[in-house]
Amino acid sequence: MAIEVMLMQDVKELGALGAVVSVKDGYARNYLFPQKLAAPVTAATRRQMVKLQAAQLAEREAVLGKMRALADAMAGKAYTIAVKVGAEDKIFGSVTAADIVEALHAQGFEVEKHAVQLEAPIKALGACEIKVRIHPEVEATIKVAVVQAV
Repeated sequence: MAIEVMLMQDVKELGALGAVVSVKDGYARNYLFPQKLAAPVTAATRRQMVKLQAAQLAEREAVLGKMRALADAMAGKAYTIAVKVGAEDKIFGSVTAADIVEALHAQGFEVEKHAVQLEAPIKALGACEIKVRIHPEVEATIKVAVVQAV
């Protein structure tokens, strides 16, 4: 027998927060309800869901605003990476995402290595633009200059 429940959290392969889904009563009773992933569909749960969604929307907007401000601050600074150079200005090794993250940390920005969208390691001197995805909806374009180490 199936019953309708309202999801109180995102449940993988079942639905998103606030969705009303039909599930088997044993699944709801033995897993969804004890884990507080869902609740029976009632007027009270609908009111609770409206409040919960409003609070999550406000929190999501606040985080998004902070990330946009961080992206603007990151894009406004210059990043220089000094590398050893051999004959004909050919650099030893290459500049990787880890090197760019280190340069960002030196400027006071805490960014994960996977956030740097580097198509291929940089193997030449000069300046280039690199995208840094600091949030799924926010991306900053930074300018990195690769120069010869003194």
